[in-house]
Amino acid sequence: MTIQYSVVIPLKNEEDNIVELIEELEPIMLSLKKPWELICVDDGSTDQTLALLTHLLHKKNYLKLLIFKENYGQSSAFAAGFKAAKGEFVITLDGDRQNDPADIPKLVEAINNCDLVCGVRVNRKDPLSKKLISTVANLIRRSICEDGVSDTGCSLKIYRTSALHRIKMYNGMHRFLPALFKIEGLEVQEVAVNHRERIKGKTKYNFFNRSFNTIADLAAVRWMKKRQLKYQINKELP
Repeated sequence: MTIQYSVVIPLKNEEDNIVELIEELEPIMLSLKKPWELICVDDGSTDQTLALLTHLLHKKNYLKLLIFKENYGQSSAFAAGFKAAKGEFVITLDGDRQNDPADIPKLVEAINNCDLVCGVRVNRKDPLSKKLISTVANLIRRSICEDGVSDTGCSLKIYRTSALHRIKMYNGMHRFLPALFKIEGLEVQEVAVNHRERIKGKTKYNFFNRSFNTIADLAAVRWMKKRQLKYQINKELP
């Protein structure tokens, strides 16, 4: 059986959200009427996330579980999920239920015309401080990377797997995947998506645990963009 869609969810201490998220995701994916798989990557959880996933593994034949030895971070979790994915397309979303699985069909429709579709969160339900930091970060990123993408912080995306395999992942680079796609000459589109308030659990990321590394990441992406090879062959002779 050829798998059409691989859903990848990185998880770190989401015991209060993961079961409800999977229950919400399942009917959406079944409505697409194509073979699919769900790859959950446990990124060193210290709560009951792993135990819950292991229990579900025996009930959900579409579920696959990758268990990290320790906490390696979101970029590593995405990279591991991408490598394990067997689908023609890879769909990503966060494990905190702020991304709405009901938006997935919109992204699936849009991917027919491009290589990557990025969700853009409208009416964000985050605290004001987080929204302000995100707004400033997106402005800086767009200015430096010139990727034209409004909201790379939204994990709800769909990738054409053949295009995704052309991108080499590095730590922290999951936030710059749209820019890396464009550097490779791939087509990127955006779709407005719903955003929901985090009801349970606590966010694992904040300004202080991502900002300083992000400065170096921005510089790296900018360097790659400027040093990109852009030659044209005038003639090819025998």
